Amino acid sequence: MTDLNMIEAIRMALSRALEEDPDVVLFGEDIGIDGGVFRATDGLIQRYGSARVRDTPLSETVIAGMAVGAATQGLKPVAEIQFMGFLYSAIDQLANHAARLRNRTRGRLSCPMVLRAPFGGGIGAPEHHSESMEAMLAHIPGLRVVVPSTPARAYGLLLAAIQDPDPVVFLEPKRLYRATSEPVVDDGAALPIGDAARLREGGDLTLVSWGAMLKETHAAAEALAGEGIEAEVIDLSSLKPIDRRTIRASVEKTGRCLIVHEAPLTAGLGAEIAADLAEHCLTSLLAPVRRVTGYDTVMPYLRLEDRYMPSVGRILRAAHDMMEFA
Repeated sequence: MTDLNMIEAIRMALSRALEEDPDVVLFGEDIGIDGGVFRATDGLIQRYGSARVRDTPLSETVIAGMAVGAATQGLKPVAEIQFMGFLYSAIDQLANHAARLRNRTRGRLSCPMVLRAPFGGGIGAPEHHSESMEAMLAHIPGLRVVVPSTPARAYGLLLAAIQDPDPVVFLEPKRLYRATSEPVVDDGAALPIGDAARLREGGDLTLVSWGAMLKETHAAAEALAGEGIEAEVIDLSSLKPIDRRTIRASVEKTGRCLIVHEAPLTAGLGAEIAADLAEHCLTSLLAPVRRVTGYDTVMPYLRLEDRYMPSVGRILRAAHDMMEFA
């Protein structure tokens, strides 16, 4: 067991998959010789060769199309998009081909591909480097969307994504890449896609979040505990499919739910969770479901980035309003 940060855990999972399954191949812009823009694939081309770790042209459409084609021919491609903001041109391949292949062929073909993409803000990056468009991807039928929040979960969820017979978009919160380290066992054990993780028990309020925003969510839960308010923290992990059962069970216990995400408010994934709770947990709610999110604007540059990101203060203010609701 070794203490690893998230980028190291992702590299370990990729190496494990390459070693155990000869059908696994990696490709993307600069992932080979340079080891990727964040060094997630550093050293893998030297270990497994250029036939299995390949650099591609600067074309996200080509990268996604290559992944679909390779998957139909028996390979298990893991393709990298350098930043989520570059993924828009790959939506055609994801929505019209990868996600539809099983349905189009009446089950004759599946599309066992993974598309990795760093996402989110908080590192002072330029335009198109800080997007959080997970709701757009989660809206596509046939596509799975996964977001890890810790190194150990990144390792297990990435292995699960690679083993999945259908396409998975694996979104990596780059603000967490080197933020913390924890023990990670290289045992090849995959974590189930579709299960949320209950990270903290509580009976007064349910906090639901995913990815990098769990840092602020945890900090808010600690602050609330100092006030005698016990918040339950749920890491959604799988954005498609959503573990509705775990969220509902928590809200039936606490009576309150606050959803925290970095993406813009309108039509964000928080709205889907709130709608589900309104349909299935209305009689358990002691206060309206609240959301603390990014704003309906483009992620600003460095000087204003902190104003955009949901803060511990914003989470606490919303939580206090919910606790005082009568």
